[in-house]
Amino acid sequence: APVSALTLISSLVTVSVYLLLTIILPVKCYRAPGECRPVSLIISPSRTQHFTADSLSLSCEDQRDSTGWTVRGYTHSETLYNCSSVSGSTCNISSLSTSHTGVYWCQSESGGRSHSLNITVHNGDVIVESPVHPVTEGNPLTLHCLYRNTKISDSGADFYKDDSVLQKQTTGEMTISSISKSDEGFYHCTHPERGESPKSWVSVR
Repeated sequence: APVSALTLISSLVTVSVYLLLTIILPVKCYRAPGECRPVSLIISPSRTQHFTADSLSLSCEDQRDSTGWTVRGYTHSETLYNCSSVSGSTCNISSLSTSHTGVYWCQSESGGRSHSLNITVHNGDVIVESPVHPVTEGNPLTLHCLYRNTKISDSGADFYKDDSVLQKQTTGEMTISSISKSDEGFYHCTHPERGESPKSWVSVR
């Protein structure tokens, strides 16, 4: 089936945001030497792709104390995002729009920053559910094809890696039993009637 302009644009945005994530916003701690400690950005629902109009919660979790950490983001519209609804170190977005697509992280008052995470908001009917964080080599990986207003496929789905067909499933999900570095890449899924999801990067550590 031909790729729609909307899906192509979404995929280009996803690739651009990933490049921003890996080149401009490298994954490291920006605190002073000796002050670095694990701070995690937690996304709920825990997936990289989301539908427009859905809600999303982003929170900063520190093993010691989350006080002083705030959620920041750099969206695909090249604007620095400041959450408009904050409770402590949690950012709640009640209705997502495509303008929320971007890279998000936790930042402290002293300038420290957590690992960055990529979020894609799609206004189509299909997204692929993939892990937010890198998958450990040797562990299983399960991807789900999700559809707006329902969670279960009625006609199955085709899964792709780097634009090549990987699996054709009737259940709407695919599993790699033991993931390796060679499985790292861009994944997406298609539904015969509802269309195609954006691409999602799966990282293996």
